[in-house]
Amino acid sequence: MTPLLEARGLRKRFPSGDAGWLDVLVNLDLMLARGEVVAIVGASGAGKSTLLHLLGALDRATAGEIALDGVAYGRLDAAALAELRNRRLGFVFQYHHLLREFSALENVMMPLLIAGRSRDRARSRAEQLLAEVGLAGRMTHRPAALSGGEQQRCAVARALVHDPDVVLADEPTGNLDHGNGVMLADLFFRLARELETAVVIVTHNRQLAARADQILLLEDGRLTPVREVEALP
Repeated sequence: MTPLLEARGLRKRFPSGDAGWLDVLVNLDLMLARGEVVAIVGASGAGKSTLLHLLGALDRATAGEIALDGVAYGRLDAAALAELRNRRLGFVFQYHHLLREFSALENVMMPLLIAGRSRDRARSRAEQLLAEVGLAGRMTHRPAALSGGEQQRCAVARALVHDPDVVLADEPTGNLDHGNGVMLADLFFRLARELETAVVIVTHNRQLAARADQILLLEDGRLTPVREVEALP
């Protein structure tokens, strides 16, 4: 199967305090197919968020290459990378990062408006996604008037509103209680399957990881396949 998102020989290093270098990712490989859900697990500080930032074109690798649908990030200038992020990638974070001065509907419309869609088309698509995530009756509410679970569902709708090829999620259930976490996971997996969106989820939640098509352990800068969550350290 031809990979949709592929990372080859990925390396990321940062300057350390002793004038040396800290290698966070070392010769890392990753392949992700359309509609596939991959869970990345590992200890805090292992580099999971760093990896998401590279896959999301929010930072550049020290070495190696990332390609989306055959287009290498390293060949794109800043403007092309920004367009790729806005049109082909979706992001969900542990903290929803909704714009507090805007309603749920306006927050979900925002990526489409930035991409130049008409206001009517953006509104129609946003209303459709908010209904899909169970917020049809909460569209005019601002984030402060929404519960934590509702805020995260709104964030998922925003991530999916422009039909991205890949969604990158960093601890999407980490700030929720168990019930809301399960509800959000159910929603996430259902919509990803229906929209054939590839998903990379960074998580400490073993129940969430167990539902993924692949579980990958990030340790010592490399990814190792894990057959079952019980095998995790």
